[in-house]
Amino acid sequence: MSKRIVVIGGGVIGLSVAHACASRGHRVTVVERGAAERDDGCSFANAGMVVPSHFVPLAGPGMIALALRWMLDPESPFHLKPRASAGLVDWGFKFWRACNKTNVARAAPLLRDLHLASRKVYEQWTSQWGDRFGFTPSGMLVLCRSEHALAEEARVAAFARELGMPADVLTPDEVARIEPEIRVTIAGGVYFPRDARLVPARLMSALLDETRRIGVELRHGIDVHGFRVTGARIDAAQTTDGAIEADEFMLCAGVWSSSLARTLGLSLPMQAGKGYSLTLSKPPATMRTCAILSEARLAVTPMDGALRVGGTMEIGNSDETIDPARIRGIVKSIGTYFPDVTPRALADATIRSGPRPCSPDGLPYVGRFARYANLSAATGHAMMGVSLAPITGTLIAELLSGERTTLPIDALAPDRYARARSEPVKETSVATETGMNG
Repeated sequence: MSKRIVVIGGGVIGLSVAHACASRGHRVTVVERGAAERDDGCSFANAGMVVPSHFVPLAGPGMIALALRWMLDPESPFHLKPRASAGLVDWGFKFWRACNKTNVARAAPLLRDLHLASRKVYEQWTSQWGDRFGFTPSGMLVLCRSEHALAEEARVAAFARELGMPADVLTPDEVARIEPEIRVTIAGGVYFPRDARLVPARLMSALLDETRRIGVELRHGIDVHGFRVTGARIDAAQTTDGAIEADEFMLCAGVWSSSLARTLGLSLPMQAGKGYSLTLSKPPATMRTCAILSEARLAVTPMDGALRVGGTMEIGNSDETIDPARIRGIVKSIGTYFPDVTPRALADATIRSGPRPCSPDGLPYVGRFARYANLSAATGHAMMGVSLAPITGTLIAELLSGERTTLPIDALAPDRYARARSEPVKETSVATETGMNG
């Protein structure tokens, strides 16, 4: 049966959800606060990686110690923006509890399966739409400057092979044979052949075109500021352009989904993990694959002749201002791996930033809320939004259509940290913040 579905948020997750739902015959409206023509935010500024190799969640063993060590360095890859916030303290406690081997053992097989399923959808889109977004199954390199880092990454590679994922530990000469056009100063690396890359702006353009083509209504420049509720059902989203009624409502608004959930008495723990990207339109050298720079926690991707470098994690910072110290850290770090990519070469780079939605355990929120019969979430993908967007859309479309989901999603439940308010919302709830749907 066809349903009316409102998707709040028109980033790569929201558009993927909208496309999958409309492809099953549902009538979908996407509500997005940003303009139709834009190139800002995480969906555009990311490194464009499709990464089955990223099966270890952000909340892994050793992350707390590493974060504490980096905290005092303003140019480090990690920073916690201090502020008086009960939500930040609560998130930090949950993150600390999740940084263990048990969480990794639970999450790794699921993340592997999600990434591989998403990669398959990207292959299908490429077959159906043509070379619209530069999908290239080139694999990914993890580059290490020190022997210590190489040993750590070799252990990850061994874990990957246990999970059935090919991974090869390489010498510097073997890396050079994969990347002959750029000088690299490293102790070695790991190659993950199942990873791929794409061009984020072209992906967003293709998704906008394809969703329109199959009948999705795209409403840009509109904020959602609350909901009209009757009992356990949401009747309408209250927006700056009036009320929008529907049968199902989707929270796909990135980190702002938490604020929208709170207006309904729901707990959806997330913190913004602000990241930066620098794009060189005419790099001094380019690459054939994408790469992760292990110690620096940077991602490097060739894009239509350009080269994009992305990284840093500023927990709790949801604005899009540019911190010069973060940029200095990125510029200094990349040159230690790629001597030809000098500070002078990076001086003309286009700099962007965006707040990635980070859950405490490193898994996204995908599924229904228990309190409301017609409210679901697809958010909290952190650095994996592009990589997991297609399968997220598929899973939500299956769920809302009453089908069995392709993969089990119990571990992704948005209620897994449920701490509902004592009194349910009876009629109308209005958000105290605007600009929730990004």
